[in-house]
Amino acid sequence: MADLSFAGTFFCSAFAACFAEICTIPLDIAKVRLQLQKRAATLGEASKYKGLLGTVATIAQEEGLISLWKGIIPGLHRQFIYGGLRISLYEPVKAFCVGGDILAEVSLFQKVVAALITGAIAITLANPTDLVKVRLQAEGKLPPGTPRRYTGALNAYYTIIKEEGVVALWTGLGPNIARNATVNAAELASYDHIKQVILNIPGFTDDAFTHLLAGLGAGFFAVLIGSPVDVVKSRMMGDSVYKSTIDCMVKTLRVEGALAFYKGFLPNFGRLGSWNVIMFLTLEQVKKIF
Repeated sequence: MADLSFAGTFFCSAFAACFAEICTIPLDIAKVRLQLQKRAATLGEASKYKGLLGTVATIAQEEGLISLWKGIIPGLHRQFIYGGLRISLYEPVKAFCVGGDILAEVSLFQKVVAALITGAIAITLANPTDLVKVRLQAEGKLPPGTPRRYTGALNAYYTIIKEEGVVALWTGLGPNIARNATVNAAELASYDHIKQVILNIPGFTDDAFTHLLAGLGAGFFAVLIGSPVDVVKSRMMGDSVYKSTIDCMVKTLRVEGALAFYKGFLPNFGRLGSWNVIMFLTLEQVKKIF
């Protein structure tokens, strides 16, 4: 990435992130539904979603195949802003962490710090798109025949601003920063480090197979570290019963237990694992064009 200009890196990153989003958003919808379903079950409602593929099949059968891409527009808005910024800022911030010496050896700790900073900056700007995406996806759990609050992404932005105020677009910013800064650190730092480790092994080269292995590793660490804050973020944005991030965490822990923070772990890994593989493979190839 260092050989490209900031603008070039931004657009390569934004394109790769948007392409990965289009390919994997059905898994993201399944993840959100499984996370929100647990709370509904505590209120006496029957659980209708079972597993990743079962959830995808149920949504397609009951709501139509196109509903698996519900929220794709704000999802693309989010990835263009968040995906573009978090990756394009990573190299400059990483260089800053080592005192501006781009040839200096960068430790894993410095990579993590750089990714935490870029993730926090990027999601602060992209939070409104994330909120709308979650709201649109969460609407699918409403009973058949229930009027939808939003007719689409633009209507959702307008309705939220009109009914709740502009500041409401940054609802859940705290857990969102915690989640995305953490996941970004897990993804970018682990991809960067795992790729470097693999390339030091005799016989491995900077090719698609290396990118695939590093992408899977990045996805695994992102889910392992980010699942608890991801569950809190989805519940905060999809349901208004929680007063704060701490309130959501305490109620979830008290009512459902610690394992609730890893609700939907497998579909989340299926989503983030495949997302990272597609995104990093695409990014590495697009970079070669410039």
